[in-house]
Amino acid sequence: MSEIYCTELTCRGLLRLAGEDARGFLNGLVTCDIDKLDAGDVAFGALLSPQGKILFDFFVIASLNGFILDVDRSMLDDLARRLTFYRLRAKVDIEPMDERTHVFTLWSKEAGPDAVVADGVVARDPRLGAMGLRAYVRRMPPDTKPATCDQWRQHRIALGMPSGGRDFIYGDAFPHDALMDQFNGVDFKKGCFVGQEVVSRVQHRKSARKRVIMVAADRPLPASGAEILVDGRAVGELTSVSGSSGLAMVRLDRAAPHAQGAAASAGALPVRLAIQPWCHFDWPREG
Repeated sequence: MSEIYCTELTCRGLLRLAGEDARGFLNGLVTCDIDKLDAGDVAFGALLSPQGKILFDFFVIASLNGFILDVDRSMLDDLARRLTFYRLRAKVDIEPMDERTHVFTLWSKEAGPDAVVADGVVARDPRLGAMGLRAYVRRMPPDTKPATCDQWRQHRIALGMPSGGRDFIYGDAFPHDALMDQFNGVDFKKGCFVGQEVVSRVQHRKSARKRVIMVAADRPLPASGAEILVDGRAVGELTSVSGSSGLAMVRLDRAAPHAQGAAASAGALPVRLAIQPWCHFDWPREG
């Protein structure tokens, strides 16, 4: 049995939504289907601008008394203000949780762990099974091995999972850019949510042009921000980097010749570009 690593994500903050209108209020705003969640379930979604761009992304945890949003700590107050703006007369209380509950991620280098014993909510990462588990508990679960945030980042990059604020810019990326359509971050059957018309149009027309994809090299990659070139033409830029592996936001149509043998580079370093194996799209066909 492989070791289960445990990383405390101190960069995450928790926001609680409670009240008799909390479920309907949240479901009418965010990209995931809140109505499908029972207590202890976890989903991943986003709050978009009316133009369909990601303002905030987060995990949604259903509790007995409402919902908890697991969001980048630096954006916690802004998310609370935005939700309060939408609240109007809805009977919903929106407030940060106390600091006693911590956010942990539990993962393995070989396969996502099935379960751990912990006093709190522990659920599989809804984006991808290999990412492991999310735990919302007061202390590190037993029988796990402490791992640093850098080790967790290496695991995330190896699986090709984008991270907001690193692999895409909040307010400037559509859910398709960030692969949210590939890991059930958007429910296209749930009905209306903020920005739904734009996102549904992209989905139905299959018109997504930019995507986060994987990058590999035989030597350490340059720093984030390095330009990605295919056949000498700029196609995007490097985002997350971990040694010789990384992620990049690229224009798929411009990067597609690489799949037919055209050389790719990050700065001056030759690289290999690949679509994540868990994604359901392919390189565009020329012509």
